[in-house]
Amino acid sequence: MKELVQVLAKHLVTKPDAVEVRETQGETASVVELKVAREDLGRIIGKQGRMAKSIRTILNAAASRANRKVILEIIEEK
Repeated sequence: MKELVQVLAKHLVTKPDAVEVRETQGETASVVELKVAREDLGRIIGKQGRMAKSIRTILNAAASRANRKVILEIIEEK
């Protein structure tokens, strides 16, 4: 799942080198944390969160094939 999020994010942003993805595995669910450059945060979230929702939909479709649950967290640096 980590690789899927990484590929999607790198194609959406203007600074693909700044994309960082971490995955934490649990018993039934995985948490995927996505961190991008500050100026690319709007590109990842999209208007009214549509892009983030689309990424989550693709991620959940891939995870359902493996009978797992995946949670995507978009991390904002301060």
